[in-house]
Amino acid sequence: MLVDSHAHLDSDRYTEDREAMLVRAFEAGVEAILAVGIGEGPETMHGALDLSRAYRSRSDMPRILVSAGIHPHEASLADEGALNKLDTLAAEPEVVAIGEIGLDYFYDHSPREVQQRVFVDQMKVAARHRLPILIHCRASAESTNAWDDALALLDEYWRATGLGGVLHCFAGEYRHAQQAMDMGFLISFAGNITFPKAQPIRDVAEKIPVDRILIETDAPFLAPVPHRGKRNEPAMVRRVAEQLGAVRGVNCETMALTTTENFYRFFG
Repeated sequence: MLVDSHAHLDSDRYTEDREAMLVRAFEAGVEAILAVGIGEGPETMHGALDLSRAYRSRSDMPRILVSAGIHPHEASLADEGALNKLDTLAAEPEVVAIGEIGLDYFYDHSPREVQQRVFVDQMKVAARHRLPILIHCRASAESTNAWDDALALLDEYWRATGLGGVLHCFAGEYRHAQQAMDMGFLISFAGNITFPKAQPIRDVAEKIPVDRILIETDAPFLAPVPHRGKRNEPAMVRRVAEQLGAVRGVNCETMALTTTENFYRFFG
């Protein structure tokens, strides 16, 4: 059994075959997916919740849990109305986390000071609802600046909640993972762990305590080798489990079971 802990099921890249894609995932052994509710911005961050409700009676599809949040790319759109919408979504029973939220200094689609403010605003929403957070963090080229800033903000505004969260699609250094784990975070690895130049990610993955690891696709992005460059989908999370197992010296089924247990233990 497998759990895809981070996928964008509401992406318009699934418009033509969303149901078939979910059936394929179930047939591949994926029993649950955490659908990340960021949409194309605050106006559509309810999309993951809508999908969860639309498919909840289907026995031939994975169970769909959801999050809601404002991605750092769209931080400039996080006005009072957007934060109120997030607060409303956070109260829905299907919503198990706030995210993905955080900092992205690689693209800088929103000013960094705005990203930081909106990150903190969303942590406050999550704290009110006693929900963990899903972190997106991407530093500028040849720098750890976003990681340093994100972890400083987490230490100041999040540590005391004791709620923890997930570092999604982790590509930082081991020291960043350590700091986050000290605050109760799990570390999730995606399809980029299979890329030829991803040895630094594999080196970190080898060191993470076994009870702190999750796997994800980040679908429709980051399709693993040998599908790199194509549209990703939750069924391909098995390839992430295979690669992570190879890194840690266990078989795919052991890695699948371990990460599934970690997911349910954390999210309940």
